[in-house]
Amino acid sequence: MAANIRTSSIKTLRSVRIHDEDPSSLWDISFARNNSETTISPSKSATIDKKEEEDSSAPLVLPALVHPHIHLDKAFIHGSKEYSDLLPVNGSFEEALHFTTLAKKRFHHDDLIKRGNQLVTESVAAGVTAIRGFVEVDSTVKMTCLEVGKRLKKEWKDICQIQLVSFAQDPIFSGQHAEENWRRMEDAVRDPEVDVIGTTPYVESTVEASRKNIEWAISRAWELQKHVDFHIDYNLNENSEAMVWHVLETLRKTGWTASATKARVMLGHCTRLTLFSDDEWGRLASTIHDHDLPVSFVALPTSDLYMAPLPVGENFKRPHVRPRGTLQVLHMIQALSLDTVIGVNNVGNAFTPWGSVDPISLACLGVGIYHGGKPSDVAMLYECISTRARAAIGLTESSVDIGLKTGYQGDLLILPNVDQTGFGQTRPKQTVADIVWDPPEVSTREVVSNGRLLLKNTAMNRLASIAVESIQDS
Repeated sequence: MAANIRTSSIKTLRSVRIHDEDPSSLWDISFARNNSETTISPSKSATIDKKEEEDSSAPLVLPALVHPHIHLDKAFIHGSKEYSDLLPVNGSFEEALHFTTLAKKRFHHDDLIKRGNQLVTESVAAGVTAIRGFVEVDSTVKMTCLEVGKRLKKEWKDICQIQLVSFAQDPIFSGQHAEENWRRMEDAVRDPEVDVIGTTPYVESTVEASRKNIEWAISRAWELQKHVDFHIDYNLNENSEAMVWHVLETLRKTGWTASATKARVMLGHCTRLTLFSDDEWGRLASTIHDHDLPVSFVALPTSDLYMAPLPVGENFKRPHVRPRGTLQVLHMIQALSLDTVIGVNNVGNAFTPWGSVDPISLACLGVGIYHGGKPSDVAMLYECISTRARAAIGLTESSVDIGLKTGYQGDLLILPNVDQTGFGQTRPKQTVADIVWDPPEVSTREVVSNGRLLLKNTAMNRLASIAVESIQDS
């Protein structure tokens, strides 16, 4: 699929906006030959007579988007006829697990390739150029999802970097198939194409097995110097033990620190943490900071708000009382200095039957969830789906600032001011806040990956007349 996307090299983007203190200023972004390193300088192309026109039409250029947590093999199950009997009935977590198990029994190579390509293509069109993608390994799918993930990683490498996670959704230390699940994971994580070891401790049948799950993943990741990524503490039950403490303690015992390795640890969902007291949050933050633990959190709000498992009890008998929980991303960053990002997680399956692959729409949702409407909050939400997310999954050590500077080597998202109505009406969106408050249509976005413009099949090349100089077809 990636081979069907045409690209063109770029010499200069002329008269564009970037995220800075003066949104009215225009800039030129020049690309070094044969790579994506940029030189950014004040634009000299706008004349006095044309300045007002330039100011209203100049596109905004921001760092490209990132999926820090998304499932490659479970996407768009609901859109496939062969899974039409597996649509949600009661929407419970148990049902989602059961329906996904049934769906996995029907997975096959062509089906996985088709849905995987749909996911990556739609993501790239939205502006995503880096993905941490989960593929399941267990007694049901065996290595099929992993093999498809490796093929997608290879085919898309020039356009979108796929960081592959060998993922144990099923138990590896309890249940009927634990031994085979564990053995297959042991084989999978040693594959050089696998970048991350992922497990789900909460699916184990006992607390002891959950702890063993955590210890195995951390031990194996440390041995192989790979990242580790847990789906963890996915409940809203005050009586359940928060497994995050065992993760942190195991990291300390292992000697896993940010100064000792570039491998990172990601904790996903963590809805149980929303029940923490201020003292518990303080303890969590100080443990991470004081012991130099390279831990990041990823909130997955579309899944969490729909699916966060509720405690059994009166809440099910009171339809107007439906607690929901998802990590308070802005507070965690601003008040606790905890590295936190936002991810899409699932699209089109029983765990998350709503939402799209578009990270900007997710940041928009975050404005409401986190009460983050002021421009500085909105800029931070964009970081959480771009620069901050890229750093959290270990793809860069550069600044998370979304204001572009000379020497920036990342990919770019270009957001032209165009008519989205079809009636000749254009409403300029000149700042990152404008973009996140009201995300532009995916079809209007242009993407630069590895210093090359991805050519969409649009009726007119907007950028040829607005922003791009010296394009060479390839």
